[in-house]
Parts: sequence; C-alpha cells; structure tokens
Amino acid sequence: MPELPEVETTRRGIEPHVLRTRVREVIVRRRDLRQPVSSDLSEIEGRSIVSVSRRAKYLLLGVSDGSHVLIHLGMSGSLRLSKPADTWKTHDHLGITLGNGKQLRFHDPRRFGLVLRLNGDPAAHPLLCDLGPEPLEDGFTPEHLKSACSNRSAPIKQVVMDNRVVVGVGNIYAAEALFLAGIHPLVPANRLSLPKLRALTDSIRAILTAAIDSGGTTLRDFLNSDGEPGYFAQHLYVYGRDGEPCRRCGTAIQHRVCGQRATCWCPKCQRR
Repeated sequence: MPELPEVETTRRGIEPHVLRTRVREVIVRRRDLRQPVSSDLSEIEGRSIVSVSRRAKYLLLGVSDGSHVLIHLGMSGSLRLSKPADTWKTHDHLGITLGNGKQLRFHDPRRFGLVLRLNGDPAAHPLLCDLGPEPLEDGFTPEHLKSACSNRSAPIKQVVMDNRVVVGVGNIYAAEALFLAGIHPLVPANRLSLPKLRALTDSIRAILTAAIDSGGTTLRDFLNSDGEPGYFAQHLYVYGRDGEPCRRCGTAIQHRVCGQRATCWCPKCQRR
C-alpha cells in the first residue's frame, strides 16, 4: 500500500504540472472504487487547480471554486501524467485533462482507492477529522507521543501506526524507525521513557525524510507520477529481512506477527 512517503512523492511529482492549470475535461471510465467516484466531479471542468496538498495518505487538489478533489491511492493505486491521446491501460479508471495538454490519470487495479469531490473545509470531512499530527510537522513532538503512550499497554509499533496518534507511519516505516531508535517493536508503549520516545520521534522523521528523498519504497505496486519505482527498499534494515543478517551487527533478523502485521527486528540492536 502506498504510505506517506509514496503519497508525498506523488504530490511533489504532479504539483509542477497541475498547479495553476485549468481543467478541460473529467473522464470517468469506472466509478465503483472503494466509494463511488463523486457524481459531481465534472463540475470542476473550466476551473483551475490552485493547490496540491497532502493530509496523511490523502492527496487534496484545491479547485478555484473552493472545492477539493480528495484522492486516496488505496492498496495499489497511482497517479500518472499522460498525454490525452495515450492508450488507456486496463485499470486506468479516471482522467483529468488539463489546459496545458497533459492528463492526470488514476490507475488502481484493486479499486480500493478514492476520488471524491469535497465542498467546505476538507479537514472536517469524516475521513480526515480524527487524524493525528503530521510526523514531519511541528505538532509531532516527544511530549505528544509520551501523552499518547501513557495509557497504552499495546506494543509501541502498534501505537505509532495508529493514525489518531500520528499519521502516515505504516508498517515498513514503523519497523525501520524502531530499529534506528534501538527500540524493540513489542515493548508496551507505556513503558518507554521520554528520552526513548524522543529518539523514536527523531527516527520517524529521519526515516520518512530519507524515504521521500528516495522516491518511496517499491515492494510490489507503487510507481510515481512518471511511472518509476521508489528506491528506499534498497535501504531497509529489518522490514522483509526475516532470517537475514542485520546490516549493523550480523545477528539474524527475527520475525513474528503483531496486530496482524509482519514485524521484524534485530534481537541484539533492539533488546527487549
């Protein structure tokens, strides 16, 4: 599933091409995504895109009529810049033709994604209103994490993957940040000291920043707006490396399922 770095990579990739451009046409080839594509999406035709932002794993295209187009890539979705005359791929479900001669296409083989038109403040929408702070912004602090962990006996990995605590720290990036901070993923969250949580906060920021700089992590489906994979997978220390030697100490990486998600760690670098 595209996580925060993949979505931010997509945002940065499309922004120079769609910002301040007029929407000539909206083409919907298939509406039955996770939720049906908004029936009034064509109302953005003739309007300009005035902002390209991200909230958690959601992309938001601000439109000059005050509405927003909310896009979620689901499990396997991507946004790709094409020419209107290019052949449509089998799972290209929607296209937004722009006045600059380009077309933004939404591709989603599993159809778990979303394309919705929102009126009013997007932060008040049910999909966005209960989200925690952005991990790369000032609201995500060690003190915030300490408060969120104080009454939680769940493993720390599950807590940092809770979007009500902090958004966008998916399975890959939680595993890698915990390794970098030297914290075992199964330690109860309420047992971690403020210095440990400060190290984890810094590690989450560092891992996500590095992943964005590498264009995200491609394990299976993700492609950026140019149709290229992300390269952060080449830098993974623990995720998906069960039984392989730790890149730091050589100890075999261990693995178990935690919260229905694969969890990997180094038993020497991340002592419980």
